[in-house]
Amino acid sequence: MYSLTPGYRVPALQRGLSPAETLLTKANAGVGGAVLMSAMLTPPPIWTFGAVGAAAALLNLAPGPRSLARWAAVGYRRLRERTAPDTMANGAGATTTWTLYPEHGTMQDPQQRAAFHEAFSRALAFAGDQARGAGIQVHVTHHTRVDDYTDHAQTISVHVPKGLVGQPARVVDTLAHEFASLGALTLVEPEPLPVVTERGPGWVALDDGRHAATARITAWPDETGGDLMPKLLLGQGATERSLAVLYRPLPTGQSRRSAKWQRAASEAFVTDKVKQDSHDLANSAMHGALVQGATLVDIDAYLTVWCDTPEAIADARWQASLMADRHRLRLDWLIGQQHRAHVMTTPHGASTRKGAIL
Repeated sequence: MYSLTPGYRVPALQRGLSPAETLLTKANAGVGGAVLMSAMLTPPPIWTFGAVGAAAALLNLAPGPRSLARWAAVGYRRLRERTAPDTMANGAGATTTWTLYPEHGTMQDPQQRAAFHEAFSRALAFAGDQARGAGIQVHVTHHTRVDDYTDHAQTISVHVPKGLVGQPARVVDTLAHEFASLGALTLVEPEPLPVVTERGPGWVALDDGRHAATARITAWPDETGGDLMPKLLLGQGATERSLAVLYRPLPTGQSRRSAKWQRAASEAFVTDKVKQDSHDLANSAMHGALVQGATLVDIDAYLTVWCDTPEAIADARWQASLMADRHRLRLDWLIGQQHRAHVMTTPHGASTRKGAIL
């Protein structure tokens, strides 16, 4: 859980499409196919080709880190919403949160740390196989405050969407047993979400007096020693930061199909020979992991810096950006989405759906 590289999906970070984007993409593909088929019989109006092409451009052309359609959605949300809507973190289903603290010295010892990560990977694989389709979410948060001494809090949450399985409480209880083997596990009730009282350029002020700026981690090194958490939260310039990783493990069958189509796509559409060879190596490693019982995992990771004043936010963001460059990370500071983004580094982020942050 301290490593941001699960090692089973290439690339490791998969932001995925929201349900609305998936529906629009399938509908546009279907309409485009129908237009092409009808052209064999009767030439359709020229505007139909333009409409299909314009829709495809909105969904796929990306000036910056988001597509045109996502930029439009971000602008609409910013104008319409003053704070994170209640529906964002109140997804229907069973959600349970625990505090989790590994045994003393686990993260400092390379062998114990590797064993910890392996046990957590097995727990994710088990979670993914509890339903026929993807949907179970495991959300891990870390929060540190560095002062005269370091205060560290860590939570792990599980969300089982309504209707995904017949007995969600049974799944949650079984996963609690899996996580209990990782360290001291204690059931907790998350604190209520703070309300946004003010928005600034790249930050928000909350009703608890704090100011927050949140970034999505969009890239990290392929190989890590499993020690990115202390580097991100306890590194130079850190005062108060939160790190959260949202895992969406896939069932075994879906993992294998995804791996198959991923390999086929890389072979069909990648022309750079060096890139092809690197994909072959990654696909071989992924295949070996799947044979050994691993699963593919969709990941979203977020980093929040907290300050007491708006003036301190700029320096905190600068320090976080320097830290990211030093450790070969890439941050997206989520322009126009700060009123929603801070939710993702709290336990309430466990029940959010794809598309909550675009």
